[in-house]
Formats: sequence, structure tokens, C-alpha cells
Amino acid sequence: MTPLKLFTSLAVLSACTFSSRLAQGAETSAEDIKALEIYRTIIEMRTAAGHGNVPKMAAYLASELKAAGFTDDDIQILPSGDTASLIVQYKGDGSSSDHPILFIGHMDVVDANPEDWELDPFTLTEKDGYFFGRGTIDNKYGIMNLTQTFMRLKQEGFIPTRDLILAFSGDEETGMSTTKMLAYNRPELANAEYALNSDAGGGSLAADGTAMTYGIQAAEKTYATFEITARNEGGHSSRPKRNDNAIYDLADALKAIQAYQFPVQYNDITLATFAGLGQVIGGDLGEAMVTFAETPDDTDAAARIAQEPSYVGSTRTTCVATMLSAGHAENALPQSATATVNCRIFPGTTVDSVRDVLKTTVNNDALEFVTLGDPVESPISELRDDVTRALSKAVHARYPGLPLGAYMESGGTDGMHFRSAGIPTLAISANFMNESDMYAHGLNERMPVSSFYGGLDHWMIIMKELAGPE
Repeated sequence: MTPLKLFTSLAVLSACTFSSRLAQGAETSAEDIKALEIYRTIIEMRTAAGHGNVPKMAAYLASELKAAGFTDDDIQILPSGDTASLIVQYKGDGSSSDHPILFIGHMDVVDANPEDWELDPFTLTEKDGYFFGRGTIDNKYGIMNLTQTFMRLKQEGFIPTRDLILAFSGDEETGMSTTKMLAYNRPELANAEYALNSDAGGGSLAADGTAMTYGIQAAEKTYATFEITARNEGGHSSRPKRNDNAIYDLADALKAIQAYQFPVQYNDITLATFAGLGQVIGGDLGEAMVTFAETPDDTDAAARIAQEPSYVGSTRTTCVATMLSAGHAENALPQSATATVNCRIFPGTTVDSVRDVLKTTVNNDALEFVTLGDPVESPISELRDDVTRALSKAVHARYPGLPLGAYMESGGTDGMHFRSAGIPTLAISANFMNESDMYAHGLNERMPVSSFYGGLDHWMIIMKELAGPE
């Protein structure tokens, strides 16, 4: 059996007891104290777009790494406008001919308005068993964790058998210009064998803290945004033209897009996910999931799944209107009307083919279609035996026997560009969360204190397994 088939019990219910030095009442170590210090410091840096603090954060992380034994030659801070990226090379001893492993994450955050939060989003606050603050989940826990792991390994004298490289972007939440630079334009990263992403994947917890599953993000839908414009010569509103109006033309197009459904699509990852998830959910939805996993051509099963906003994106490409702009005066017939349509594209589907489908669907050659930005196409990354073994060891050190499985992300991370650049990427964060605590991008973002400390050995175990002496 392939690794994908072996580890695709994503939603198989399995109650696992937490096992760690903290759960056993051990005192907080010096490493834990340092990790919290780094976490607190970077949370308090407002690294949202427009504030110019990402270079400051990169410099701070570089200083901590240098204090742990890394040299100037090992570290690169690459400015880019008011942001920056950070590359840190942990040189191997040359005993292995294997190419480097990248460990990726992003230093920027979605901005937060302090007036809207119950607590200051840019002050790390411990309360009611949580650490509150912007970036506590997305993605400063991952950044801190990878950084402190490099520091600990260096301080204990660990020499990897192959190069290990940190590659932190500075604008993942906005334009991804630093992501693209790292993925496509850095020769020291281009020959990496694969990348491991700290910004997705992770474990799910029940409300009582029981571990349920661990998910490996092995694919993600990409996105493309199109502007559709109808134009007209306009005129005075007192002389309306019944069948000649830019707004009506655009409205007809949007109604056609609303009515259209892209064909059902699937891959090994989504089928395995539905097979396990359906067993847990039960009911008619669970039955449809199991049926779809066994017979993906079953249109009734696919239609039932598509009724659920949480799962429709796992069965097909989706396009939805998100913005409108029309007219220039209240007493004038519109000379133009423009809609923004955002599409979340299933792996293996091209942007051009999606645009062509939309054009065919609206059936109006007079409409203008413009593709915004530079959308990326990103393939699936197959699971690897070595990574799965290392990850299993890390996860089972916390939750013995917990099942691991692969899934496809409906959102997007830096990983899409590394995959597009030909670097297979698996997201395997140390995060364990209950779904009700997922406030990334929202108000009162939080990280369970137990998950914070429980995950501090996660990357340590993985790096030693993948690049330690046999």
C-alpha cells in the first residue's frame, strides 16, 4: 500500500490521552521559558501589511539564532519594500547526498483593530488556559517553534546529515511577493528535496481536550479572481433602453454563473478524507460521503455533499461573485458595470480552463474578462514514508496511537508556490486545536496553553529523524 493509503484515516474517531512532561507535572524548562519569550516578543510586533515591522521581526529572530551559534553566513534577511523574508541555513556534515529540506512559514499577520478585541491583540495575554494575541495561531507559533528548534539543536551540538533551511516569508497574507521570490528566485532553495510547512496541518481536539486525529495538508486549492465588465454608451435615465443596459447585461451573467456548477472532481486525498469523515458524521450526509468515497461518479452523493458550504470546495472548483461596481451618476444610464468573481480551483485544473468555462456560461461575447494578478496552479504533493514516520513519532510522543491522515486545504498558504515551483510540500504543524477555538484572522485569536507547550518538541523530533545520524 502507498503511504497515502496507509495514513488516510483523517476522521476516524480515536480518543488519545495526552502524554508529555507538562501533563505529568514537570517544571517548565529553560527551553520552554525561552520559547515563550520569543513568542511574546514577536506577537507584540504588529507585522500586518503597512506597519513596516516584518524586517524588525526578521532582525530579532536573526539575533536570537546568532546568539545560539549561527553565523552571519548562515542567515540572510532579504528586504522587499516595507516587508522582508528570512533564510537560515543549518549546514549538514555532507555525510548524506540528500538535498536540503525546507521548513517554511510566514512572519506577517492579518491586521487587527485593538478596539474590536476583548484584549490587546498585540500583547500576548495568558487567560483561561489560552494565549491570546494576533498571530498566536497564524503563523507566529509555527515561526517561533521552528526558530527555537534550530536554536536548541545548535546549542546541543547537533550536526545534520543534510542541510536544513528555514525560509520565512513576509507577506503571505497579502501579495505573497516574498513567497514567490523564495519559491522561484532563490537558487539556494531551488534544489530542496521537499518543504515542510508550519502554517497548516495539525491535530484536532474534542471539547474535553481529547485528541481526535492529525491531518497532513498534502494539497490545497488555488484561486483566481476575474473581473467581468459590461460596457454601454449610456444615456439619460429618463430615456431607458429596456434590453440595452450594462447593469442588466452583467446581472444576467452573474445569474448564469450562480446557476452553474463545475464538474465533480476528486483525488486520492479527498476520497480518503470523505471515507473516514463519513463514518464519524453519520446521517444522510455521512452516508453520502462514504458513498462518494466508494463511487465518486455517484451524482446524488456528490450533490448532497455540495449542499454543505464546509465541504462543497472538496468536490469541485467553485466560483462566486464577491464585488460589484456600476454607473457614474444616479440619473444616467450606466456606461459600465463590473463584477469581481473569485474562484477556488481544484488541483489539476488550469486557470485558463476556468476562465473559458465562465465565458461559455455567460454566453455574451460583448463582456470583457480580465484575470487579476498572477494566479498560480499547484499540484498535489504525495505523502513520503520518511516524513510520515518522523511525523508519527512526533505526534505519538504527545498522543500515542493517534491516527494520521492527509487532506486538501480549501484555503491557500505559501505551500502553493513551493509546489508550483516543483518542490513537494507537506504541511505538518505542531498545532492541536478544537474547532471552536479556531479564531485565525478573526477576533480574539488564541492558542491553548497546553498545545503551546505540548508542541515544542514537535519539530525537534522531526528534524532529528529526517537529518540525524542513523
